[in-house]
Amino acid sequence: MTSEEHRDPDSEPSTPPMPPTVPAVSHDAGLSPRDTTRRPQRQDGKGESTPRKAPRKPNKPNPQEASGNAAASNTRSAARTWGVRALVGSVLTDLGSSSAAPLPPLSRPRWLRWLPHVVVCWVALGVALAGVDALNNSYRLGFALGTSTGLAQGAAIALALWRPVPAWWLSLGATVLAAAAARGHMPVDFLPPGPDWPWSSPAITAQAFVLFLLALRVPARVAVGALSLTALATYVVQGLVGGQVYRSTGLMAIVVFAAVVLLGTALRGRRVARTQLVEQASLTEEERARRTLLEERSRIARELHDVVAHHMSVISIQAQVAPHLVENPTEELKENLEGIRQNALEALTELRRVLGVLRSENPEDPYGLGAGTGAAPDAPQPTLDRLDALVENTRAAGLDVTTEITGEQLPLAPGVELSAYRIIQEALSNALRHAPGSAVRVELWHFPRGLQVRVVNSRPERPAPPSPGAGHGLLGMRERVAMLGGTLVTSETSCGGFAVAAFLPRNGAAPAGEGSKDDPPPLGSTDDNSTCLPGEETP
Repeated sequence: MTSEEHRDPDSEPSTPPMPPTVPAVSHDAGLSPRDTTRRPQRQDGKGESTPRKAPRKPNKPNPQEASGNAAASNTRSAARTWGVRALVGSVLTDLGSSSAAPLPPLSRPRWLRWLPHVVVCWVALGVALAGVDALNNSYRLGFALGTSTGLAQGAAIALALWRPVPAWWLSLGATVLAAAAARGHMPVDFLPPGPDWPWSSPAITAQAFVLFLLALRVPARVAVGALSLTALATYVVQGLVGGQVYRSTGLMAIVVFAAVVLLGTALRGRRVARTQLVEQASLTEEERARRTLLEERSRIARELHDVVAHHMSVISIQAQVAPHLVENPTEELKENLEGIRQNALEALTELRRVLGVLRSENPEDPYGLGAGTGAAPDAPQPTLDRLDALVENTRAAGLDVTTEITGEQLPLAPGVELSAYRIIQEALSNALRHAPGSAVRVELWHFPRGLQVRVVNSRPERPAPPSPGAGHGLLGMRERVAMLGGTLVTSETSCGGFAVAAFLPRNGAAPAGEGSKDDPPPLGSTDDNSTCLPGEETP
């Protein structure tokens, strides 16, 4: 028997020699189990394993990175805490104010508008009487304290119609006061279950009405804040006594309060959504009307451009070519054709300006005056500097026109000059149509506070042919003058002619304050002898 056979069985057995195997690789060394199977250690002929590289050591945590993560976590926690505090502070601030939206009217008849107030006041009276009875008989608070507390609960309902936040404080305070007083006067002869605690039936009714009216008139977060404070006060007061003597109504009261707050908040949200929908519909209708107006103006502009502008261009070209089609044309014919061409070109220029106004997206300034605003129109506007050219064109058409300018010429607003030019232009056109062969006098007076224009024509030398005009000339004059806050007077003269007189404020606004001696006399009737031209007599 060998030495191994005589070994003591209680002694520690010797460790048998281990065959050469693949050393285990720890997962902490940075290698996965897949790495250990794919990369076994090589063995040489003597059975000794080839040494491998030492496994990587795990990375040590960076102290700076750890401190940065902790700081970021603290910042997020502080931000959440600050947000909660801000929200709670905002709710408490709103609950400390008495502002609230008015109750929505039920209907247009006046008696129906007051119907909710009448119903709520009757409920308040019933709750007050029931509360006084419950506090005096069930809780035995005494006549003075029980009566005042019960009346306060009823008054809170009526107050909620006008001031829901103070009414909520009044109702909650009355209930807490009654609970504290009942705890001090706790009777010992009550047999369980005793009276309701801490909310009696009248108190639940009062608080439910107040919370409902509060939720109808304040934002949802304020209503939820009031509900939360009510629930907190309920559990605090209920914990003062417990359910040994009184019958607990805290859970039932909170469920009722949550239901009425949810209902009131839903109704308020529905009303707000409906109001916003009506406002949006109104804006949409206005935008639709504006779009329709712009489309109509664009259509008119296209018609004017396609029809009138085309014909005016043809007239201008024909007037330019006509002298070359006549052998030895006279100078008078050339002048008349040149006048036709110039008038056609002038009409095209004016038509382009009108097209620009029609295509403009500002219907509040249909004439492109820009009076008093300093805004320059897109297209060049005629001013009084072109008055001489206008007079020359009228003379070439067969009228004897004279001009008279009085006073120092001061700067005028662009709208004033444009309107003065248009008034004179329209008056001369009317004289051409309705008083052929007449004499015309154009008068301009420059005053410190404005410009006065007067155009007077004499009796026509011959009957006027039928005019193709639409009769809107005088109406256009009045609109221009009214836009600038001026005055316009038109009438027949005592000598059989016609006169147009207008006063335009200098800055395109109605003059204010006391006048001066240099101001123009007020425009009155134009049928006096001063409007008669030289050589005319009163018929």
